[in-house]
Amino acid sequence: MAIHPDPALHCLLVTLCSLKPRLFPLLPFLLWTLLSCDLRGAAQGPGEWTPWGSWSRCSSSCGRGVSVRRRQCVRLPGEELCWGDSHEYRVCQLPDCPPGTTPFRDLQCSLYNGHPVLDTQKTYQWVPFHGAPNVCDLNCLAEGHAFYHSFGRVLDGTPCTPGTQGLCVAGRCLSAGCDGILGSGTLEDRCGLCGGANDSCLFVQRVFRDAGAFAGYWNVTLIPEGARHIRVAQRSHNHLALVTRGGHYVLNGDGVLSPPGTYEAADTRVVYTRSAGPEETLQATGPTSQELLLQVLLREPNPGVHFEFWLPRERYGPFQAQVQALGWPLRQPQPREVEPQPAETPVVPEAIPARVASLPPDPCGPCPDSRGRAHRLLHYCGSDFVFQARVLGRHRQAQETRYEVRVLLIYKSRTPLRTREYVWAPGHCPCPPLAPHREYLLAARRLVSPDGTQDRLLLPHAGYARLWSPAEDSRVRLAARRCPV
Repeated sequence: MAIHPDPALHCLLVTLCSLKPRLFPLLPFLLWTLLSCDLRGAAQGPGEWTPWGSWSRCSSSCGRGVSVRRRQCVRLPGEELCWGDSHEYRVCQLPDCPPGTTPFRDLQCSLYNGHPVLDTQKTYQWVPFHGAPNVCDLNCLAEGHAFYHSFGRVLDGTPCTPGTQGLCVAGRCLSAGCDGILGSGTLEDRCGLCGGANDSCLFVQRVFRDAGAFAGYWNVTLIPEGARHIRVAQRSHNHLALVTRGGHYVLNGDGVLSPPGTYEAADTRVVYTRSAGPEETLQATGPTSQELLLQVLLREPNPGVHFEFWLPRERYGPFQAQVQALGWPLRQPQPREVEPQPAETPVVPEAIPARVASLPPDPCGPCPDSRGRAHRLLHYCGSDFVFQARVLGRHRQAQETRYEVRVLLIYKSRTPLRTREYVWAPGHCPCPPLAPHREYLLAARRLVSPDGTQDRLLLPHAGYARLWSPAEDSRVRLAARRCPV
């Protein structure tokens, strides 16, 4: 007579018999896992991970390296593999290596010096070779010869290429997210919170349009302490000026124009650009350690000074109260004035008619209307990628337009995106058009040519490309939840 043990008992016996001695400490965890075993038959679904182990020692004795921690997948009979990775790597930073220290990759190549390779008795002196396709292979060049040899993978923690932040792990070149974990792809949000959703700060975006009754310095706004991702732009022959809390001009003070470049103010770098357009911009990542005062030096009627920054929620109320207490914008010049220059501006600005930019006729006709929730939902669900990006540049060709963008935040991605990508749009006049130096929410598709030689991100005609704003961020997150599975 055959004996049929209880399925749960059978599940327990098989699990215990398969234990290795070094896993005996996990017995309580396994007994707890057993409770999920189906009493009517074999267990279903994925297994269970053990808790993460402790981090290993740094792979390097100085400078940057990697540390690893592991966990194990415990499966009962009939269960699938655990979901996720069994290893996790993070960057470890030790004191800088002393001058003259042999680089890690050079050291690995030198281990083969004087040893026969390539099935011959010849020996060579080896140095790193950086021209091979896989940067995480130990590619070494034979000194005095015109060939290199690959000795397999480099050791974990080897820099991918000199001067870059990527590190090789298990044969892959990975960059650390803001959480320090290699390959996590986690980014700081606009509030400076690692992996955040931009919900711990507020976006301030305004236009200062005071025409100005006198030539000279006019207050535009206070930039509060703690402000991040500051951007100011204006298009005229006027000039932006920045003043510290102590009254010191960081740039364009006392009527003297400062050269474009990078300046230090409130413990952050301020990048000042000025083109013959004329156009001026100020940009700073922040956070600012103290208040800054933004001014404009009027030499002609003011067409508008656009400014924006992100501010922690708890600082927004005091910022509003302070601006209102100062009564800005005031229709009074600041005590420090500059004599208007006759060559550029008449003495009485009021006599100047409003300056209207005379732009050439737009050769590209109007774009189709692409507003509305249905359009957003259609492109979000049907695209391979949805991400926030800043447009760095634009190159128009005969039949297509190429945008270079910096990826800031990823909402949807079928394959990994790099920090900098090219986005292609059909035609010389793409719809919708993207303006350089602005931030957009983009929905793109992956387009691979039939021969596999081209792999592009395509922004379809009349596709989804909206200027980024907190409201649009909320709408696109809502669209993500409504896509059919």
